[in-house]
Amino acid sequence: MSLKLAHSPDADDAFMFYGLAKGFVPSEEIEFTHILSDIETLNQKAKEGIYEVTALSVHAYPYVSDRYNILKSGASIGDNYGPLLVAREKMSIEDLKWKIIAVPGTLTTAYLALKLFDRNIRTKIIPFNQIIAAVEKKEVDVGLIIHEGQLTFSKNGLHKILDLGVWWNETTGLPLPLGVNGIRKDLEPSLQKKIARLIKESICYSLSHRKEAVEYALQFARGMDPVLADKFIGMYVNDDTIEMSEQSQKAIDVLLTRAFEEGLILQKKLEYI
Repeated sequence: MSLKLAHSPDADDAFMFYGLAKGFVPSEEIEFTHILSDIETLNQKAKEGIYEVTALSVHAYPYVSDRYNILKSGASIGDNYGPLLVAREKMSIEDLKWKIIAVPGTLTTAYLALKLFDRNIRTKIIPFNQIIAAVEKKEVDVGLIIHEGQLTFSKNGLHKILDLGVWWNETTGLPLPLGVNGIRKDLEPSLQKKIARLIKESICYSLSHRKEAVEYALQFARGMDPVLADKFIGMYVNDDTIEMSEQSQKAIDVLLTRAFEEGLILQKKLEYI
């Protein structure tokens, strides 16, 4: 049986799926084809249900909840850290209302958190891996950065204005749930559970073979040095990635409830495997 498993070409996702991708976790009768694409593209494709298993932004899930269940394994949770607003010059949070902010996509959780912070902020969509350059070139005033840019922005002479993960934690006392894996509902329930188990085993394998898994993930780290790559992986691959805690599930519920109450999403429905 051949199934498509889609995730972003980033060090943390590569680390998670190391065991499956390299065959250290036997996938039994399932042959996974790994599809690599940026998270906003995956969010959009999930609306069509193209991939049997796919990475999703938590923000995107309400738009695809008719097609996908959430896997409890594989989540990316920011525990008092998350997407950053960065700029060429230091500025106050109040100054943001006058600025144009580059965002990596309107279905990303980073974008949702930004709109929960201030729904009137003006934005411009730019691919996530071009945002830092856009800020440097003065194409935009501020960039909302995700992935490894959260650790490397200062090398480009940029300044942190706001950490949305910190803001969310101060506001709710909860971590900021950024990404999950979705599995298509039209798969047999027994198959969904088997895939969930295999992904969990792959994450556990990577964590117990960390050095080798990090070395594998470096090819997806876009030039990040090994120490920073290991730090980035540690931020987003942890116990909550093995299996979401009740606190993290509560955080997803609170995030989407607030988004619904603010009119930023049309519905909120959560179903887990």
